[in-house]
Amino acid sequence: MSLLLLAPHHNNLMAWKEALLEEDPNLDIEIWPNIEDRERVQFILSWNQPKQTLNRFPNLKVISSLGAGVDHILRDDVLPENVTVCRIVSPSLVRQMQEYILMTVLNYQRNMYAYYQQRTERKWSEHPNKKPDEIPIGVMGLGTLGKPVAEILAQNGYQVNGWSHTRRTIEGVDTFASDELDQFLESTRVLVCLLPLTSDTEEILNLALFRKLRRPAYLINAARGEHLVDEDLIYAMDTGWIEGACLDVFSEEPLPDRHPFWNRQDIMITPHSASFTLPREVAGQVIENYKRALSGMEVKNKIDRDKGY
Repeated sequence: MSLLLLAPHHNNLMAWKEALLEEDPNLDIEIWPNIEDRERVQFILSWNQPKQTLNRFPNLKVISSLGAGVDHILRDDVLPENVTVCRIVSPSLVRQMQEYILMTVLNYQRNMYAYYQQRTERKWSEHPNKKPDEIPIGVMGLGTLGKPVAEILAQNGYQVNGWSHTRRTIEGVDTFASDELDQFLESTRVLVCLLPLTSDTEEILNLALFRKLRRPAYLINAARGEHLVDEDLIYAMDTGWIEGACLDVFSEEPLPDRHPFWNRQDIMITPHSASFTLPREVAGQVIENYKRALSGMEVKNKIDRDKGY
């Protein structure tokens, strides 16, 4: 039986193979598209797999995402109904996301984006720092990544709101349920999106939502590009509802050269780099799930396919 690495756009799948073999030298690991026998594949590690691929393995039991998100798997229209889907849960993924969001909030609060632009223009001009209580932060999505992000922001003295499908209890955070979205937005000036991508959350970052935020607002999207309606963000910026944004994810990646975001001084762009999975940290977790799958046991970090996360 073999474990298949199915991520053609991943930078270094050999690092994954080496990390897995260090944990268990007896594993039979294949890397797409070099597959000896498709019938032997029972476990797939996937990230942005090619279309019309997941139904080619008659004995496939489990597909695991290479990261925390599973939307790329669930949106594949040839995903077999009987195949279990799971994801990676990693302390470093959480820590990196906390660092990214906290860094972005601090840069916004201390006007670092404005100073960087002034440097390119050789301009010397001071800007008053925003006070933490002037920029209440709202975190959309309070799951594996969102909850610890909300916690670290609260621990750093910010007023933090959290919004999720059901109301959560988080120390230092005012939480809202799905039917309280308007109240959540009205209490938020810096909006952080860490939602899973589902049919309900696709294009949720739109003009109607932006108009309900405290003005002028700031947007941070480190979830999925499909959450955002690009044209609505540009319009909201041009009309003063949004004063800036930091975007790590995009509906098309890499972001095309001609995309209008590149020309905006008020948009900070990072190349889907907020949080990376470290192969050696999670190799044991992957192998445990692989062996569980072969033994007919339930895998860890299994997702609910109906909910999408």
